[in-house]
Amino acid sequence: MKILVLGSGGREHALAWALQRDEAVAEVHVAPGNPGTEQVATNHRLDLSDLDAAVDLARDLAVDLVVVGPEVPLVAGIADRLRAAEIPCFGPSKAAAQLEGSKAFAKDVMTAAGVPTARARVCTTGAEVAAALDEFGAPYVVKDDALAAGKGVVVTESRDAALAHANGLTRVVVEDYLDGPEASLFVITDGETAVPLLPAQDFKRLGDGDEGPNTGGMGAYSPLPWAPEDLAEQVLEEVVRPTLAQMRDRGTPFSGLLYVGLALTSRGLRVIEFNARFGDPETQAILPLITDGLALNLLAAATGRLAEAPPLSWSDQYGVVVVMASDGYPWDPRTGAPVQVPSPFLADGRLVFHAGTAMAEDQLVTSGGRVLGAVGIGEDLTQARERAYAQALAVHFPGSVTRSDIARQAADAQQAGRSPYQEQ
Repeated sequence: MKILVLGSGGREHALAWALQRDEAVAEVHVAPGNPGTEQVATNHRLDLSDLDAAVDLARDLAVDLVVVGPEVPLVAGIADRLRAAEIPCFGPSKAAAQLEGSKAFAKDVMTAAGVPTARARVCTTGAEVAAALDEFGAPYVVKDDALAAGKGVVVTESRDAALAHANGLTRVVVEDYLDGPEASLFVITDGETAVPLLPAQDFKRLGDGDEGPNTGGMGAYSPLPWAPEDLAEQVLEEVVRPTLAQMRDRGTPFSGLLYVGLALTSRGLRVIEFNARFGDPETQAILPLITDGLALNLLAAATGRLAEAPPLSWSDQYGVVVVMASDGYPWDPRTGAPVQVPSPFLADGRLVFHAGTAMAEDQLVTSGGRVLGAVGIGEDLTQARERAYAQALAVHFPGSVTRSDIARQAADAQQAGRSPYQEQ
């Protein structure tokens, strides 16, 4: 099989790395890629906003499958263009990608499908925002209705801060606050059949102890030793299958990767959000745990034959990814700083996935906010954390920002044989 991955971040590096290890795959191409993907695949220059150029590249390469990484080209309709050219694409149509592209649309689908989620109000004026904040009370949750690269949400005790976040946005969604731990479940689907991956948990805040601004994600781990054993099946039954049925009923079937962001609240499972693609950085922790079947499942989902695909095979290990960000991230990240990455790429359960790097002449430099993802794979979360942080220590660039507590609470609880969320 010959596969083209569209995108340039850490998620795409992880996808390219995982796919090139798959026995069913002969060639992996990435566009535009980054210096990391170039180590495991063939990079191609591409402006992702040029949908026609993306289709032309897929046609010229005669690929069997295109895997779309980021949300922006999906919301712009790249999957529709590829399918019109009779090129299988793993990713939803423009209409179906509105599950991520519009928080208001996603809420409407959830309500119609009977999916458990937070109460919400869609607001277009300051007065509407103020009324919704007063209705729900603190903590206040305000979300930009449009795509915001994971940084369009504010959760705060300050009513003024909540109003300030909404100010200047065309449309926002104000929600009731959901208590309890959060989790992510990725589901491969062809619109009918749904195959869950291992659940994960990510860390959105910039600083230790979940302090500081929301980011695209500062780290993640998978699987969740504290989660209910039937979590995936519960999410399929209460969330995924009703949502897929509702999307079919609307004439916009969802095919691709459905990302379900969850809160495991005191009142039961609740959906925080949907995304329409692999999440970043959870992907970097999850994909190294798949031992077989990834490529065939992606192709089967893209061609409407997921029920016929072989089951995914998983290792019994744990994955932890620690994001290394640029100084000034998420608002004004420094770029152009020299980066030193250890070699070899994979050693003793340690990996590095490039996210925001570029080559300046012969020097690897920072080119974005999230620069690298240091990954550790281990027999338990403690070992995986140790390996991830050892890998992070081996990477050097000026002003690196890294949280020190990724998966620490869960690892300590796993060692003690308890849930990290049970009262002491």
